[in-house]
Amino acid sequence: MAKVFKPKNINNFKTIKRSPIKYRNVEKRIKDYKDVMEEWGLEEIRLQASRCQNCGVPFCHGYGCPISNYIPDWNELVYNGKWQEALELLHKTNNFPEITGRVCPALCEEACTLNMNFESVTIRNIELAIVEEGFKNGWIKPVIPKVRTGKKIAVIGSGPAGLAASMDLNRMGHSVTLFERDKKAGGFLRYGIPDFKLEKWIIDRRLQQMIMEGVEIKTDITVGKDISLQYLQKEYDAILFTIGCREPRDLRIEGRELEGIYLATEYLKQSNEKVSGIKIDDDKLITAKGKNVLVIGGGDTGADCVGTAIREGALSVSQWEILPKPPEKRAFETPWPMFAKKLRTSTSHEEGCDRRWLISTKKFIGNKRVEKVVAEEVEWVVDETGKLVMKIKEGTEFEHKAELVLLAMGFVHTEHSNIITESNIELDKMGNIKTDNYGYGRTNVQKIYAAGDSVRGPSLVVWAIHYGKMVASLIDRDLKGI
Repeated sequence: MAKVFKPKNINNFKTIKRSPIKYRNVEKRIKDYKDVMEEWGLEEIRLQASRCQNCGVPFCHGYGCPISNYIPDWNELVYNGKWQEALELLHKTNNFPEITGRVCPALCEEACTLNMNFESVTIRNIELAIVEEGFKNGWIKPVIPKVRTGKKIAVIGSGPAGLAASMDLNRMGHSVTLFERDKKAGGFLRYGIPDFKLEKWIIDRRLQQMIMEGVEIKTDITVGKDISLQYLQKEYDAILFTIGCREPRDLRIEGRELEGIYLATEYLKQSNEKVSGIKIDDDKLITAKGKNVLVIGGGDTGADCVGTAIREGALSVSQWEILPKPPEKRAFETPWPMFAKKLRTSTSHEEGCDRRWLISTKKFIGNKRVEKVVAEEVEWVVDETGKLVMKIKEGTEFEHKAELVLLAMGFVHTEHSNIITESNIELDKMGNIKTDNYGYGRTNVQKIYAAGDSVRGPSLVVWAIHYGKMVASLIDRDLKGI
């Protein structure tokens, strides 16, 4: 007999402890690339939803969440067992909750009012449970527009911004063609995030829905090479650039030319291809097996490299960051409801990694192939102008053994490919596409729009979805003359 839930007690946030979805045993999960999360129980999810206070001013919704999810509302629906209604409300703001529910850093949870004195509601877990219940029960069906406008839109780039914009524009009645240069659609969702965080059938499941709704997806086509931008300008009523921020920050120091030093994006893309069943030629294979691996860069991409290297059988994995180690608890300069500056430990770090902060890499050493890395400790001090500057600590130089070095130091700007250079699109001072709105909008070239990381710079999946939705609404209004 199903458990009957009593009316919610307003003190549940005190009496029921925060309990996130558990992770699989480390020894087992590092042997495969399956999702690191365990299966969750719906009754436990409902109890966690009952911890929500239904705040009069919900900062999780209005401040923390870029797409303004109706979080207190669907928490209440979940607690009362109204899963389908919760799903309908969730989809009003979020095209891909099955993705954000897995990879988003949960800005909403940082802004949860409980985070002031207690532990926040497990919002991201609840979001994931809602959408997966939707797929499991067949509630998620193609939304096919009843009327077509006759307008055609080309979307270039199939990352989260491009996918969100394509879905929305198609549902508005426009005919959308999504162009992707890789073999499959998904952008960094597919080729930048490992399967143990986001298995690729999850992306394919949603892509199939989009195709059934009428979105045409053309892969293995590079606009500016296989098809000209001029052709698109002639054939389509609007063109949207959602090409991401793909130009990686490199480390041009002595020894950079040695073999065994790769950009993190190269390594992760090839790993994702291997996991999907693509065979890589031996002379092009990048593998951590049997090697001492050094990841330079302390962000999420670096952590993804750590988890991947461990699964490939690395002898050891180290991760260095040039910035100071964050505090264990919320830093004073990021008070609630801001996203807290604090030490974050990913599932990859838990699997075995030596993390170090305040390390600057000086040079690579090796005979044709990298063998060692020379580095030194640094400190950050305030100079006479009040600016924070890096200073080398004398006498701290050391050598570190490494046969594989992965550079995960972030991205500098969108790629300045043919479609950028030949289109006369104006760039901002950072080298990203300049638009008339922050994160999305019209470019200086007629009929061409841009959105997401290619405009804002490197950011989160949830922000890309937000800007994809915003630009879709803008294009729709422009095409309708509103």
